[in-house]
Amino acid sequence: MRYDIWAERGFLWDLWFNLIHANRFGMIVDGLLLTLQIAACGVLIGTVLGFILALMKLSTFVPLRAVATVYISVIRGIPLVVQLLIWNFVILTSPEIPKVLICIVTFGINSGAYVAEIFRAGILSVDKGQTEAGRSVGLSSVKTMQLIVFPQAIKNALPSLCNEFIILFKDTSIVGFIGVMDMRRIADHITSRTFNSFIPLITVALIYLTIVLILTWLLGKLERRLRKSDTR
Repeated sequence: MRYDIWAERGFLWDLWFNLIHANRFGMIVDGLLLTLQIAACGVLIGTVLGFILALMKLSTFVPLRAVATVYISVIRGIPLVVQLLIWNFVILTSPEIPKVLICIVTFGINSGAYVAEIFRAGILSVDKGQTEAGRSVGLSSVKTMQLIVFPQAIKNALPSLCNEFIILFKDTSIVGFIGVMDMRRIADHITSRTFNSFIPLITVALIYLTIVLILTWLLGKLERRLRKSDTR
């Protein structure tokens, strides 16, 4: 189709040139898949690390509690983008280390500090009578925590954990600072080719918004189901 015909259509031409031409929307989709990969792996690492840190912070052994407290305070006190730059330019400086791996490590370590507080709050929210009831029927402290406290704590913490995933998913937009081709970085790349920043950025924004709305809807359904199970 001739350029002058498309040019007469104005916005349609811009859509075609910014999203369809040269498979640019396919590039954005690739960036989305990379974003989801980083977010999912980061949350997985953060969940495991956060659970361990929560137990350390609730421990009666002072050195363990001190290590967890310092870790959480330091990580939560440094902006995530600064942590990403430190990991990339100071700690993991080898060119053989994939940038995606650096992002996953950064987000996992950062998420762990926040998940630790979520798990800690979840454990503390379980009534002490539950622990006493477990001990009264002959369960050990470990078994009481494993069979009674932890299931209730995870149930209480689950909505906050889902919110943490949503927040982390949005925070992945900073990975372009170290050259990772996520959606935002690809939008910049398209802009440099088309000299049109509106359509690429709005497209990426709408994709982020759509996924966040879907996750929020699923979180709402989960919370309603949990409330129903509490009333049984």
